[in-house]
Amino acid sequence: MLDRVNAGTAAERLVIRGGRPLHGRVAVSGSKNAALYALAAGLLTAEPLVLHRVPAIADTGEMAGLLADLGAAVEISGTDVRIEARALSGAMAPAERVAALRASFLVMGPLLGRLGEAACPPPGGDVIGVRPLDVHLAGFRALGAEVAREGGAFVARALRLRGARMFLDYPSVLGTVNVLFAAVLAEGTTTIVNAAAEPEVAMACALLEAMGARIAGAGGNTLTIEGVPALHGAEFTIIPDRIEAGTYLLAGVATGGDVEVLGAELEHLDSLVSKLHEAGAIVEACEGGLRTRRGDTLEAVQLQAVPYPGFATDLHAPMAAALTQARGVSIIHERVFENRLLYVGELRAMGARITTGGQAVMIEGPTPLYGTGVRALDVRAGAAVVLAGLCAEGETVIRDVVHIDRGYAELESRLRALGADVSRA
Repeated sequence: MLDRVNAGTAAERLVIRGGRPLHGRVAVSGSKNAALYALAAGLLTAEPLVLHRVPAIADTGEMAGLLADLGAAVEISGTDVRIEARALSGAMAPAERVAALRASFLVMGPLLGRLGEAACPPPGGDVIGVRPLDVHLAGFRALGAEVAREGGAFVARALRLRGARMFLDYPSVLGTVNVLFAAVLAEGTTTIVNAAAEPEVAMACALLEAMGARIAGAGGNTLTIEGVPALHGAEFTIIPDRIEAGTYLLAGVATGGDVEVLGAELEHLDSLVSKLHEAGAIVEACEGGLRTRRGDTLEAVQLQAVPYPGFATDLHAPMAAALTQARGVSIIHERVFENRLLYVGELRAMGARITTGGQAVMIEGPTPLYGTGVRALDVRAGAAVVLAGLCAEGETVIRDVVHIDRGYAELESRLRALGADVSRA
């Protein structure tokens, strides 16, 4: 049975009555991004792949639907997903699915490796930046595929993929994973230099190894893959979501509360924890996760959002919301996505003193925030206005909650468990 959480409708609003410090414990879900990669990996084998701790969010529902459209049998029970792609119905990803989700392009690598052919329209998703597909397509070509634009879709074909040494122009996470998916079934050895090193990529490598792939260098910037004729089924658990964990840590700090985030892994959050310490917050290990408190004062910091292990671009907007409560002028330089700053206008509407210059934002604080009507313009911009609403005086009404539902499972109930006044209208 294919059943997944529904995203918020256009008429729904998230209503937050702010000014309450958050206290208590919250458990994070499985990683949104890692789960999307794992779901796509189900196309690589005819045997069943069973995944645990898949977050019940709109994006994983879209990916599960895409796999079903391609002929895979997908069964969902809570946070467990079983995929059996024994008889695929074709190599073309349907445009209506692809338009909703950037990660949908990840079906290209598995389909090309397994069927020798793959086709996918340009994907949709957030409008936070161009995120060109050049890395994906160049990687497929390096493996011996012919790649062309035919009508409204990118098409890749190869009678037999062959291993190659390649350098990625940019350490693209999706590009690395897509090429990795194709390379595990290629003949010979593939070396990917300047690969993305994010924990979600390392997890994708671990999953593929559990399915019979041979990969060396996971977690580093050079991956070496020895191709195998076929992969087998496996049972695998998704890693905790470091971005969700970071968002709850920031919510605790911003509201002046005391929050334990269960499932938060320090080794995945070094850059955030370092900046919170620099700002004067207290972050320490607790049983099963991390605990954070504001400390005496919250001070301004400067940071850059860059590829891992640097400060995560997905935490840029929530961090900016938290820094409205810090003393002094904080500066965030965005080095990954050129449209990441869409959240700025929404925070200004709530009274934040934020200016922009190029790809940098300057945040003057501490600033009293006031509840008003705002929009969640993308997944992480949505998290930013939620954090601002938790800090604000009065009532914040957030529209376009469909974006929040794409990345955060059970957000209202988890915030209410921490003492927030949050409801959906």
